[in-house]
Amino acid sequence: MSIPSSADRARPARRSLLRERHASAHSKVTNIELFFDLVFVYAVTQLSHTLLHGLNMIGALQVLLLFLAVWWVWVFTSWVTNWLDPERPLVRLLLLALMLAGLLLSIALPEAFGERGLLFAGAYVFMQVGRTLFMLWALGNTAPANTRNFQRITVWLVISGALWLAGGWLDGQSRWTLWIAALVLEYLGPALAFPVPGLGRSSTADWDIDGGHLAERCSQFVIIALGESVLVTGSSFADTLAQPQALLAFVSAFVGSVAMWWIYFDLAAERGSRAIRQSADPGRTARVAYTYLHLLIVAGIIVSAVADELTLRDAAQHVDTISGAVLLGGPALYLFGNAWFKKTVNSTNLPLSHLIGLGLLVVLALTLTYWSVAPLGMATTAVLVLVALWEVCSLRTVRQALRE
Repeated sequence: MSIPSSADRARPARRSLLRERHASAHSKVTNIELFFDLVFVYAVTQLSHTLLHGLNMIGALQVLLLFLAVWWVWVFTSWVTNWLDPERPLVRLLLLALMLAGLLLSIALPEAFGERGLLFAGAYVFMQVGRTLFMLWALGNTAPANTRNFQRITVWLVISGALWLAGGWLDGQSRWTLWIAALVLEYLGPALAFPVPGLGRSSTADWDIDGGHLAERCSQFVIIALGESVLVTGSSFADTLAQPQALLAFVSAFVGSVAMWWIYFDLAAERGSRAIRQSADPGRTARVAYTYLHLLIVAGIIVSAVADELTLRDAAQHVDTISGAVLLGGPALYLFGNAWFKKTVNSTNLPLSHLIGLGLLVVLALTLTYWSVAPLGMATTAVLVLVALWEVCSLRTVRQALRE
C-alpha cells in the first residue's frame, strides 16, 4: 500500500478552508467578517476627518486616492471570503492578521502623504498580496480555473505593490505619481480580466461567487458609512448646541442620513441581491455593480458626512466654492452611484427620480452664491427626501412583489 505524500494529505485540509455552497440559500455573513469590518469604521472616520481638516483641492485629491485604496482592500477581502470559510481557524487567523494591518493602515491615513507614507503603503501591500497568496494556497488544485485566476491577480498585485512601496519610500510628486499608477493598475485589473503573458486572462465565468453573500457584504459597508455619518452628526451637534441654527441643521443632517438609507435599503439592496443570485454570470454583475459602482455610493455618504459637519459648524457662513462642492457633491455622488447600480442590476433605464434629484442639485449649484451653509444643507436634504418619497410612491408594485 502506497503512503500518501505530504501534498496529497494537504489537499483535503486546504479544501476544507473553502465554503460549502448551497443552492437553496446564500452563504451567511459570519461574525468574524463583521468584526473585521470594525477596522473600516475607523478608516471611514479617518477619511472624513482628514477631508474636513484639509478642505482644499489638494486635500480632496489626497482623500480620494486614499479612499479608493481603502475601498479596494476591503472589497477584495470580501471577494476572498466569498470563497474561503471564515469559520475555519486558519481563515480566522488570516482575517485577524488583515485586521491588524488594516488598523495600521487606518492610523496612517491622515499622514499618508506625510511621515506615514511607508506605513500606509506597507500595510496596504501586506493586505493585498498576503491575502491573495493565502487564497492561492487554499485553492490548490481544487478549482483549477480559479487558481489560474488568482495566479494572474498575484502578478498584478505584486507589480502594483512595488509601486505602492516605492511611493511610500519617496515623497512629494514622486509619491503622487507612483501611487496613482498603482491605483490605476489595480482598478484596471478586473475590468481587463487580469491579462498576464503566458497565463492568459480571466473570465467572469471563473469567478463562481455566491452573489447573495457579496451583495450582503457591500450593503454592510454602506451601513458602516451611514453609521459614521450619524456619529458625525451627533458629535457635531453636541459641540454646537449654543448656535441658533444648530437644531435645524442637526435635524436636517439626520433626515438626510435617513433618506440615504431609504434610497438604498428600501428596495435597491434586496433587488440587487436577487438579481445577482439569479444572474447567469454573477461574476460580471459583482464586478460592475458591487466592486465598481458601490464605491460611488460609499464615497457619496462619506462626503455627505463632511457636509453635515460643515452644516453644523459653519451654519451661518456664506457658501464658497469648496463648501458648495462638499454640500452638493456628496448627495450627487450618492444619487449617481445609486442610479447606475439600479440600472445595472435591474436592466432598466436610469431611475427618473434620481435624474430629477441630480437636476435639482445642478440648479442649486447654479445659484450657489445666494446660499448660506445651513440653508443649502437643508435644501440638499430636501432633494434626497424627494427622491426617497418618489421611490416609495412609484415602486409600490415592486415592493409588494418582493414581499411575496
